[in-house]
Amino acid sequence: EVQKHSVHTLVFRSLKRTHDMFVADNAKPIPLDEESHKVKMAVKLRTEYGSVLHMPTLKENLREKGGPNTGDPYGHKQYSGNQGQELEYLITGTHPYPPGPGVALTADTKVQRMPSESAAQSLAVALPASQSRLDANRTAAGVGDIYRHAGISERSQPPGMSVAMVEAGGNKNSALMAKKAPTMPKPQWHPPWKLYRVISGHLGWVRCIAVEPGNQWFVTGSADRTIKIWDLASGKLKLSLTGHISTVRGVIVSARSPYLFSCGEDKQVKCWDLEYNKVIRHYHGHLSAVYGLDLHPTIDVLVTCSRDSTARIWDVRTKASVHTLSGHTNAVATVKCQAAEPQIITGSHDTTIRLWDLVAGKTRVTLTNHKKSVRAVVLHPRHYTFASGSPDNIKQWKFPDGNFIQNLSGHNAIINTLAVNSDGVLVSGADNGTMHLWDWRTGYNFQRVHAAVQPGSLDSESGIFACVFDQSESRLLTAEADKTIKVYKEDDTATEETHPVSWKPEIIKRKRF
Repeated sequence: EVQKHSVHTLVFRSLKRTHDMFVADNAKPIPLDEESHKVKMAVKLRTEYGSVLHMPTLKENLREKGGPNTGDPYGHKQYSGNQGQELEYLITGTHPYPPGPGVALTADTKVQRMPSESAAQSLAVALPASQSRLDANRTAAGVGDIYRHAGISERSQPPGMSVAMVEAGGNKNSALMAKKAPTMPKPQWHPPWKLYRVISGHLGWVRCIAVEPGNQWFVTGSADRTIKIWDLASGKLKLSLTGHISTVRGVIVSARSPYLFSCGEDKQVKCWDLEYNKVIRHYHGHLSAVYGLDLHPTIDVLVTCSRDSTARIWDVRTKASVHTLSGHTNAVATVKCQAAEPQIITGSHDTTIRLWDLVAGKTRVTLTNHKKSVRAVVLHPRHYTFASGSPDNIKQWKFPDGNFIQNLSGHNAIINTLAVNSDGVLVSGADNGTMHLWDWRTGYNFQRVHAAVQPGSLDSESGIFACVFDQSESRLLTAEADKTIKVYKEDDTATEETHPVSWKPEIIKRKRF
């Protein structure tokens, strides 16, 4: 009698038999097919070095090997673009810049990768002293010569411009060396910032902060569901607004009208009239918590972003949802607006940044360089650039296409907030309570701050959720997890002598990812 088994058991038995059958070959590399490899190398040679294959190159020990073109006075091998056999070739210098005759590959020249034009200009042919070098008719080509004659066969040049192989002293070897590697420019000196005021009054985490355009007061939103307005000069509480039924995640004050906008985890977006201190409008539409909001600088448009993976554009006056910006695949953590194109920038937990076309309501560019959630984006007030913050890196980008500029590495924490002033000071605040200050242009980290939590709080309640410069850019305000607002100012007594830049001109190592 055949014993009956469930389909589940039979499937697993079948899987086990299959596994046992192939277990001997498990993780073995596939044998290399010689013919395919030759074709691949020939194609790669044509693709990568096609533009320089006509150039003569020094073949090591060519005469000893009795190689091709023995009658060639140059001792050079000419390459055709369609060789299929295994090639012993020497390509020198860096693609797409052709090599100089008499220049062999070394470990140094092999690793060069696509230098910028300025870096290419600094490359020169360094040749050891030899009899050949003293010969007036036999000179090595400089980068300038190579640039000028890149498309011309060497033998088609007039005799006066002929370029000959240079024999180095004894070992027939010369190298294309960088005179000077591209280095990070010296950063601008910035005075250090110091804590000078701690403001308490909220009963929960302070999640968001904004300074009003007149620089008289600032507003904070908290996990205690209240919005509080504080006097900027004295730090005293002026007003508390209640109405949200969950954590307030975003606040912003309009420069065009006496309105304050707020959003929260209760899915609500509210417009407060500051002449009456009352809610006058609600913007309904988000399906989940609203994480951030921003106002357009020149038109009456409000943009909000939410955990429902969308950002919404609202007409401030009519409360109508103009566009729903969909495309992100996870919560949208931050949104920023500007007058120039692209007018809307969003950062999301799906690790991408999107630049949006406001008129069409569609994505212009998607930036996928970050490997972790993008919780913060900040626009430079003067340059046409912006920065994004993620646990893997802070990255700087160029508008309008989102071209990558550089990485700011070293703040190894969950970055919740970024702020930048017109002096070029970038501030990044993190979940572990650390705050790093950077020079925007060079990416140099000139100060690191970790302020103590207020008495009575746990050390684990050290965390920065939001930071902002006031309108004069002389004060920096941070909203923190120990329920306080901390105010920093520049140290007036500091000079470049007392706080020198501990900077070394390191070789630039900028990577795209």
